[in-house]
Amino acid sequence: MGTPFVGMIARMALAFAGWFGGFGAFLLVAALGGLGWMLGRWYERGGTVQDVRNAFLRGRR
Repeated sequence: MGTPFVGMIARMALAFAGWFGGFGAFLLVAALGGLGWMLGRWYERGGTVQDVRNAFLRGRR
């Protein structure tokens, strides 16, 4: 799947959420989509689950 196609699907999901669920649903879908994009980019660059665990353990100290 190319980048333009994925972008089109994301915009369609936002449009449906805004139309059927209102502005709150639109914001929720946008925030979760952004989070998914960030996690996907992180994983694509070689991130591992162990890195996430270590980050949480560092934050708790």
